[in-house]
Amino acid sequence: MSSLQIAFLIIGAATLVAAVLVVTAQKVMHSALWLIVALFGVAALFATLEAGFFAAIQVAVYIGAIAILIIFAVMLTRRSMEDSGSQINKNWPAALAVAALALVGLVYLLAQFPGFQTESQPLAAGENIFGLGQALVAPDGYLVPFEVASILLIAALIGAIFVAGEPKK
Repeated sequence: MSSLQIAFLIIGAATLVAAVLVVTAQKVMHSALWLIVALFGVAALFATLEAGFFAAIQVAVYIGAIAILIIFAVMLTRRSMEDSGSQINKNWPAALAVAALALVGLVYLLAQFPGFQTESQPLAAGENIFGLGQALVAPDGYLVPFEVASILLIAALIGAIFVAGEPKK
């Protein structure tokens, strides 16, 4: 194993630990801070995969914008910062079984994909960014999923405004 592969495994393990701590933290603020650590770990994974553009976007968009927005929202709300409810759901074994089954199915489907098993050659600087841009706007590429995701985000934003709005009297 090369040192880059060892670094990838260490960063991946740290990212997984931080992700688990996001959902198990007792305080919302601690959960938000662990989210930043997990997102930074994803950016570091992109960097080890020599995807500098994606690492920079991960830092700028997710850590720089979304995570900080979550922290400001938590700090500005006057609700309790601790979760007083039970952290254990009584149906967790069924959820674990479904998640494991979904993981096995996903791995099986990915193993059937012909391009998944071959090694790819790194692209020249700028080619992957140009290819990403072309794939996002090409009608036979990812244009439809990209637009569907934008519509879902707008719908989620409208729903959040509706839920957070003051009830009419």
